[in-house]
Amino acid sequence: MAPDLRFFRSDSGESSSGRPGTAASLATARWCAARGWPVHPLAPGRKTPAGNCESCRAPGHTHQGCACPAAGRWCHGFHAATLDPARIEQWWGSTPGLGTGVACGPAGLVVIDIDAHPQQLPNRDRLLPGISISADVDLAGLANGFHTLAVLAALRGTTSPADDTATLRVRTPSGGLHVWYRARRSHHWRCSTGSGPGRALAWQVDVRAHGGYIVAPGTTTRAGAYTPVGGVREPALLPDWLARELERTGHLATAHTPAPRPVPPRARQAVIAAGGGRQSPLRALSRVLAEVAGCATAPEGAAFSEKLNRAAYTAGGLVAAGHLKENEAEHILREVAERARPGQERRYAPIIRSGLSAGSLRPLSLGDRR
Repeated sequence: MAPDLRFFRSDSGESSSGRPGTAASLATARWCAARGWPVHPLAPGRKTPAGNCESCRAPGHTHQGCACPAAGRWCHGFHAATLDPARIEQWWGSTPGLGTGVACGPAGLVVIDIDAHPQQLPNRDRLLPGISISADVDLAGLANGFHTLAVLAALRGTTSPADDTATLRVRTPSGGLHVWYRARRSHHWRCSTGSGPGRALAWQVDVRAHGGYIVAPGTTTRAGAYTPVGGVREPALLPDWLARELERTGHLATAHTPAPRPVPPRARQAVIAAGGGRQSPLRALSRVLAEVAGCATAPEGAAFSEKLNRAAYTAGGLVAAGHLKENEAEHILREVAERARPGQERRYAPIIRSGLSAGSLRPLSLGDRR
């Protein structure tokens, strides 16, 4: 049976330290991270990310090259999202009332965000972009995203995502609905705003994917709670018909990552040389290095920091076990990181140092799996 979300609420709403809401928000963040969904804090009582530090509020400052995420700060919202248990305990355990956001792209999620806002209907060509609705069609009663998505599903002869009982659905405080799906790894879906003039699936239907985040079920804001609907607590695979509609409406990035890129040849040779010509250190590092190298094809939403930290941690373990020299390991990591994020040494250097240091505390035998 699918797990219940009632454990997001403690009887008193307080942690053992007496901070209101801390236990519930920490449980929500843990639950999401356990499913492989990187999380980041939302401001207490709000659905927006927790604020940046003073330095990150400076005009023109962006997440690119910023050292705050690697230093354990939550600056820049979903760009700082993490699966690190220690960081999750630090963030949600120390600050009462933080909400939980999930970085959709790194989590492999596509969330259909259905709104029910009282707005005037737009022109017919914006109700279902790319689908003509003739003037003789009576639009009386059509008032929100539930209606436009139902019309789209009816045209395709299927069930609206709003009524998809096979996947996780979350009711929002404003009366909308978040419908959660898992994306295929070979697809890189993009976000959109259904009421904007650009890319859109349907009027009042937003899409949350790479480059965006979604409020986690169990989060409470001043407007109310994000409450699961029905008994399903896991996202189903994105339906084929909906994937086709998202592709038709421009949500599939043309430069999506089909597979991890190979380890750069110079880095490969450096690992072999460091191991005295033996291939075994390379085998231990190749998978995690390839994941870092693969971030080169996605400027955002590729979980670069998480992947580089994992590679550095693995390299640190090999150094501690005597399979690599520390300077060689750092050189390899820097070369791969520079290829993935050119000119961002200020960002990746602290991650490498931290990962190597943490990995050195646990020597890694060549038979280990991390």
